[in-house]
Amino acid sequence: MEKQVSQSVINRLPRYYRYLGELLSNGIERISSKDLSEKMNVTASQIRQDLNCFGGFGQQGYGYNVEYLYNEIAAILGLNSHYKAILIGAGNMGQALIQNTNFEKRGFSLIGVFDNDPQKIGKEIKGIKISDITDVEQFIKDNHPTMAIISTPRTVVNQIVHKLKDCGVRAFLNFSYAEIANSENVVVENIHLSDSLMRLCYKISAKNAETTKKD
Repeated sequence: MEKQVSQSVINRLPRYYRYLGELLSNGIERISSKDLSEKMNVTASQIRQDLNCFGGFGQQGYGYNVEYLYNEIAAILGLNSHYKAILIGAGNMGQALIQNTNFEKRGFSLIGVFDNDPQKIGKEIKGIKISDITDVEQFIKDNHPTMAIISTPRTVVNQIVHKLKDCGVRAFLNFSYAEIANSENVVVENIHLSDSLMRLCYKISAKNAETTKKD
């Protein structure tokens, strides 16, 4: 039976990958779990437990080979798979994602962008032409993208997602304010920037309250 990996471990893998990438760019060849823990603010024990879910990768008295571990985590995350992705909604959010996200480095190739605004259709962003949303079904049939990035108004999200599911799209990265539910054979990552802002606001308020008590 395949070992089940907890969501908390999966959530930490991109951080390991990011920090190891920084170490590589600085010419560091190996690192101990203790030194890595100090950089990441995660205990050395937690790092060892996390990596042991996938085989360990370390050597006692040596630590971790940075390049090897970096490549292994990339493989675990599937970053070399280059799944095809499309983006629905070329408004401010959608255009910012295209301009500022290195999809190739994160396991995806962005192959199509769709919108319903005549003023946007036909224009190009980073070499990708914005197509009419009415053409998305034929595009999916011809190109078989795995993932759709959703950055549309919340009022049309469920309608669009339902259509894309019927066309065979099996993963969604959702930047709209509507919640997309996971269902059979479909994986969803809901990104709510407003939730992050509210969590940050709470943390600031809690920290201020703590400081006030001390004073």
